[in-house]
Amino acid sequence: MTLQFVNHTERPELWDRLTGEFAGVVPEYNLHGDINAGFWDRLFSDFPDHQFLLHDAATDTVLGAGRTLPRTWDGTPEGLGTGLDASIAAAFEDHDAGAAPDALCALGIEIAPAHQGKGYSTRLLGHMAEMARTAGLSHVIVPVRPTWKDRYPLVPIDRYAAWTRADGAPFDPWIRTQVRQGGTVSAAVAESSRITGTVAEWETWTGMAFPDDGRYVFPGGLAPLDIDRSRDRGAYWEPCVWITHDVRDRADRGGSGRSAPAA
Repeated sequence: MTLQFVNHTERPELWDRLTGEFAGVVPEYNLHGDINAGFWDRLFSDFPDHQFLLHDAATDTVLGAGRTLPRTWDGTPEGLGTGLDASIAAAFEDHDAGAAPDALCALGIEIAPAHQGKGYSTRLLGHMAEMARTAGLSHVIVPVRPTWKDRYPLVPIDRYAAWTRADGAPFDPWIRTQVRQGGTVSAAVAESSRITGTVAEWETWTGMAFPDDGRYVFPGGLAPLDIDRSRDRGAYWEPCVWITHDVRDRADRGGSGRSAPAA
């Protein structure tokens, strides 16, 4: 295969394929976050060079997609903020104010179902590290959606993030992959991304019925969903785990070589 990374500016038409070829990669409810209406479309108008695809030129196949935003970060766990929604808002506030960013925030790494399990997510993560270095940024910061958290929706995210296997590696596969690529688990946030909708919308998104008020565990959910039928409203906070990657040359930190995530 002839693999290449192409950003939205270079090949905007390739992004039209994602709706069909990447169907099911992200749970349906995740496509309806409250933050989306205000900022999501601006990713491509304001930051087209920060949205990229992994493309096989030989077969004209889109294998993976990465979405990022540059933002300021003071280098502390507290400075990461309260997760995905706040990070997106902060990045656009920085952009509109003309602030100089310090870090590249990964909003999503997606691999087409037909090409999963081939290490492409690591390639995308590595490309983000190279993008950050080229732009003079010191870190890639990732509000991770843990792969297996939907199996344990009632477990608080800070407890889940601390789980390890017998060999000491992180329990969650996606967290484990990032740690192996040099990432540091820096914080766990219970209220990272807000998603609200009518009861009918949530029933459509989840394939479940919600006949009464209360908290529900639902397929693909990382935490419970709160249903209030009197207000015709379902409300959900998705948690995240912040992982940070220092992508500077070690020479910049008094060492030698590179500590960036491997592509």
